[in-house]
Amino acid sequence: MGGLKPVRVWDLPVRLGHWLLAGGFILAWLTGDSEEWRLIHVYAGSAAMAVALFRVGWGFIGSHHARFSSFVRGPAAALAYLKSLGSLSPRHYTGHNPAGGLAILGLLALAIATGASGWLAYQELYGDWVASLHESLSHLLLALIALHLAGVAAGSLAHGENLVRAMITGRKQGATADDIRHSRPLAAVVLLVWVVAASWWLAQ
Repeated sequence: MGGLKPVRVWDLPVRLGHWLLAGGFILAWLTGDSEEWRLIHVYAGSAAMAVALFRVGWGFIGSHHARFSSFVRGPAAALAYLKSLGSLSPRHYTGHNPAGGLAILGLLALAIATGASGWLAYQELYGDWVASLHESLSHLLLALIALHLAGVAAGSLAHGENLVRAMITGRKQGATADDIRHSRPLAAVVLLVWVVAASWWLAQ
């Protein structure tokens, strides 16, 4: 990737939120069928939903590459990008590629819907169908996560860059002008406080 160099792309709230959401879902999934670990399941699911809600807001006010306006491009652009992966020179995006952008929207929507239906079931509201809906949504979310992981692997191979490491360090290949300059640590603190407070309240 000539002319590109490592630049700061993912701010701290995006990176922290990504791993909190992943960890919350994994813990919730592992404890979903255990009555003994039910409260842990509720806390984990609530935390994941809280992260997703924060990320929606951050998609409007966050740093450049975190904003929906920078990566939501529609199905046609996503399909064109996926087709380009089969070529010798697929188009490189400093932030999320169009296919990844659609996956992000789906993951956030499903994380919120799964968490909300789980909370309703936990409060024993609206009957058994809510619990069934919660289970179905969790399976859909798992399937989309698997698709997302496949996309990350394909993108890493196609572009010769480690996208998992990028979500840890915040750095990807890009032009100097793509550097976000600031990682927004204060917003990451706000995210942590929000997740702790929201998950505690929802688990009551």
